[in-house]
Amino acid sequence: MRELVMATNNAHKLEEVRQILGNEFLVKGLAEIGCHEDIPETSDTLEGNALQKARYVHDHYGVDCFADDTGLEVTALEGAPGVYTARFGAMNGYGESHDADANIQCLLDKLEEAEDRGARFRTVVALVKNGEEHLFEGIVEGEILTQKVGEGGFGYDPVFAPIEANGLAFAQMAAKEKNAISHRGRAITKLVEFLKNN
Repeated sequence: MRELVMATNNAHKLEEVRQILGNEFLVKGLAEIGCHEDIPETSDTLEGNALQKARYVHDHYGVDCFADDTGLEVTALEGAPGVYTARFGAMNGYGESHDADANIQCLLDKLEEAEDRGARFRTVVALVKNGEEHLFEGIVEGEILTQKVGEGGFGYDPVFAPIEANGLAFAQMAAKEKNAISHRGRAITKLVEFLKNN
């Protein structure tokens, strides 16, 4: 089994990626390689943030690493929150940074009068391997629901309904169903194809 390090301490994200990758790869999080620093994410693009994290781990720990950054891009908000997706609520006076409930409430309030509730999730995965850098993108189109539904998933999953799911939110889908069509699933699938061929 090949080892891969993912530049995250997010347990939800690690579990999701492990499910997508299956038994072919052993995915370690930052804590498992002894990295407990708060890695900076100061870029104004998803690509930049993903590369920043992967480079940091590669440079400081000497291991091949991949990192992702994900943004929710809402049509009525001109592509926001985008790169600020995890901090959207806090930036607008709702709760703390990375507070999923605050982020969702902020989003629902901003879209209260919106006729167009179209949105997409975009994930960029950056891989630093043998000193070379590679980027992989996954996108899923959908819409923002008017209220939270479902018990599964994390982040904005209770209010994001992908087009392919016939009105169901990510939070209402089994993990396997979500991973088959999700933005992260699509980006990770491209990463896996690259690793298998290289």
